[in-house]
Amino acid sequence: MSRIKEAIAKYNKDHSKSSNLPFNFNPKVVLFDMDGVLYNSMPNHSIAWQQSMKEFDIHMTAADAYATEGARGVDTIRYFVKQQQGRDIDEAEAQKMYDVKTQHFHKLPVAEIFDGAIDLMRKIKASGLQIGVVTGSGQRPLINRLLNDFGEFLDEDHIVTAYDVKRGKPNPDPYQMGLKKAGNLMPWEGIVVENAPLGVRAGVAADIFTVAVNSGPLPDTALSDEGANLLYHKMTEFVNEWDELIK
Repeated sequence: MSRIKEAIAKYNKDHSKSSNLPFNFNPKVVLFDMDGVLYNSMPNHSIAWQQSMKEFDIHMTAADAYATEGARGVDTIRYFVKQQQGRDIDEAEAQKMYDVKTQHFHKLPVAEIFDGAIDLMRKIKASGLQIGVVTGSGQRPLINRLLNDFGEFLDEDHIVTAYDVKRGKPNPDPYQMGLKKAGNLMPWEGIVVENAPLGVRAGVAADIFTVAVNSGPLPDTALSDEGANLLYHKMTEFVNEWDELIK
């Protein structure tokens, strides 16, 4: 049995046992994270986080940016303010700080689409599956870019942003909302594609088959330890094995 078939069999067995439901992997939608999965944008986000938080006397490193990737920006800010300044700030204040981070981000060069992203979407569409995006971002320019770059495969009704949920990743809510927007699907009818530990944890918490693409500097264990069902190092590797995953 191939590693893919083994991963599917383990997913079905583990979730059937834990939920007392007859899980039978039968995907109807693929839910992509955006940053670090579709776009090579995490280096820019890292710079923007460090530059913007410095204005508020918050020390944030590149490692911090990658470790908190996938969470809602306001949640990340509230966490660091509490940790470093001992203050509990409300979402409105955090949003104002996040707006500054957004300004820094949009001054940086436009991030490229990862090799293989469009090829994978073509295969998914040819397989008859829906495509969605689940992002912790809520920035309108980024949503517009998604629709411009992937409009052949994606519409706005299949995009989940930070403003669609009250609890962001690593909670399951964003990916549960992705299933809902795809037609109130069951967990075994979805596939999550993630690159960040918090995102993988969210996909797993939603009981969805979760594929990790380690596009950043983190060790593979940072993703596999969160429960990723499959792990790749490049999107192109996933493209090459897509047909085996769904046949």
